[in-house]
Amino acid sequence: MRGSDERLGSLFSYVDLEARVRVDHPLRTVREIANAALADLTGEFAALYPARLGRPSIAPERLLRAMLLQAFYGIRSERQLMERME
Repeated sequence: MRGSDERLGSLFSYVDLEARVRVDHPLRTVREIANAALADLTGEFAALYPARLGRPSIAPERLLRAMLLQAFYGIRSERQLMERME
């Protein structure tokens, strides 16, 4: 089952995630480009994750965005990525 890609920042943090990244940061442009590319892949992702099979996964879009951040910042592991995101 495919997980949701909606943002729940307020659930885990008292600070708005948009307020943590400055308005002119280059990652905002990269996010727009990545979101447009991932929106084109929605059909393929839906075919890979049957609706009624298993527990909800982490949305593949979210994982791919995290992997982009990992590559941009030269982070060696997923554990380090999660630590750095804090």
